[in-house]
Amino acid sequence: MRGAAYGTLIVMPAETLAVSDQWPAPYAAAPIDAQVSVPGSKSMTNRALILAAIADGPSRIEVPLRARDTRLMVQALRAMGTEITDGTGGSWIVTPQHLRGPAEVDCGLAGTVLRFVPPVAALARGAIRFDGDARIRERPNAPLLAALRQLGADIEDEGRGAAPFVVRGAGRLAGGAVTVDATGSSQLISGLLLAAARFERGVEVIAGGPVPSAPYLEMNIAMLRERGVDIEPEPGRWKVLPGTVRALDARIEPDLNTAAPFAAAALATGGRVTILGWPLTTTQPGGHLPEMLSAMGAHCRLSSEGLTVTGGSTISGIDADLGAAGELVPVLAALAVLADSPSRFTGVAHIRGHETDRIAALATELSACGAAVEELPDGLVIKPRPLHGRSFSTYDDHRLVMAAAVLGLAVEGIGIGGASTVAKTMPDFPQRWAEMVGQDASGGGEA
Repeated sequence: MRGAAYGTLIVMPAETLAVSDQWPAPYAAAPIDAQVSVPGSKSMTNRALILAAIADGPSRIEVPLRARDTRLMVQALRAMGTEITDGTGGSWIVTPQHLRGPAEVDCGLAGTVLRFVPPVAALARGAIRFDGDARIRERPNAPLLAALRQLGADIEDEGRGAAPFVVRGAGRLAGGAVTVDATGSSQLISGLLLAAARFERGVEVIAGGPVPSAPYLEMNIAMLRERGVDIEPEPGRWKVLPGTVRALDARIEPDLNTAAPFAAAALATGGRVTILGWPLTTTQPGGHLPEMLSAMGAHCRLSSEGLTVTGGSTISGIDADLGAAGELVPVLAALAVLADSPSRFTGVAHIRGHETDRIAALATELSACGAAVEELPDGLVIKPRPLHGRSFSTYDDHRLVMAAAVLGLAVEGIGIGGASTVAKTMPDFPQRWAEMVGQDASGGGEA
C-alpha cells in the first residue's frame, strides 16, 4: 500500500452533482484520510413512511434519505391520499388521511415500494395500479401477491405474479395466517408485517423457507414496537396483533450500506476514514461491515463520533456467508480483487433478484478487469490477479456504481458506465466521493 497521508479531509453533505453516464472513477494517489457523513437509511426511511401513513396521528421523520427510492415511496403514499409535507431541517411531516384510489404507483426500481405499498393499498378504497422500470417486472413478487389474496385482497395481475398489477382496495383487509416463500427477499415478509396491525385479524406470517437478510426483520420488529404494535416473533414465524399504530417522531440512522464504500476506501488505499454518526447499536444489516473489514485486514474502532476504519499494508481474502448482509457483496467483492489471497462469498443467491443479477454482473465486470472470478449459484469465488482499467458497466444498479468507485481508487483508468443510477440511494455520491479523494468530480485533478 502507499505511504502515509497528511491532514484530514472532512466530507459533509453536498448538493447533487449532475454526472454523465460515463464517470471516470477517481484514483487515489495516496492513502485517504477523511471524515465522511452519509445520508439516512433507505430501509428505515421507507419503513417509517409506511408506518406514519397508517398511524393514529401526524409523525415527523427527521433526517430521512432523500433519494429516488424514498421519493417514489412519498409519491406512492401521496397518490393514495396521505399528506406528506416538508418540515424544518429536511424532515418530512406525515399526516394520515383516508386511503383511497384510483391511483398509479411508480415503483421505479425500488423493491421497498413494490413490496411495502401493496398491503397498504389493500386498506384503501379504490384501484391502485403498480408498475415501474422494466427491471421491476422481473423482481420476485408472486409470494406477496399470493399472500395478500389469501388474506382477503382483490388483486389483478393476469397470472404474472409480478408488476404490473392492480390492488382493488375495499377499505379493509381480513388478515389471518399465511405462509410466504420469502427466499427471494425478506421484503416479501416485511411488507405484510408493517401494515398488519391495521388488518382486522392482524397477521401470522410463517416463512416457507430460509429468509435472507434477517436483520431487516429485526428492524421491522423494533420499529413496530416503538409505535406500540404488538408483535410476537418466533423462529420462522411472526404474529402481529390488530391494533393502533401510534404516531412517532423518528430520527433516521445513517445508511450503513451506503457507508460501505467510504469505509472500504480506507482499506483500498491503506488510509483512514471515519463514518460520522455510525450508531453504537443497529438493526441494519450494514452493521456487519466492521466485522467483514476487520477480517480483511482493517482496524475498526467504534466511538461516539462514529466508525473509524484504518487500512493496513495488505488486504486479506476472506471466506464469508453474507446471507444476512447481501447488500455488502458488491463493495466487498471490489476489495477482494485487491487482496493478496482468494475470497469466497456465499449465502447470497437472493441478490440475483436485486436491481440486476448482482452475482453475474460482478463476475462479468471484475473478470473483465483482470481478476479470476467464479460464479457460484449463491455467491462468488474471487482470485486476485493483476488488474487493468476499463469501462465498468453497472446495469442500472447503484451498488455496482459504488463497487466500481472502490475499485477505481486502486486501479487507474476505471470508467463507470451508467453512474447516474446511483441517485437511487445517494444522488450526490460522485461529489462526496471525489471530495474524499481530493479531486474534482470529473475524476481528474485536485479539487
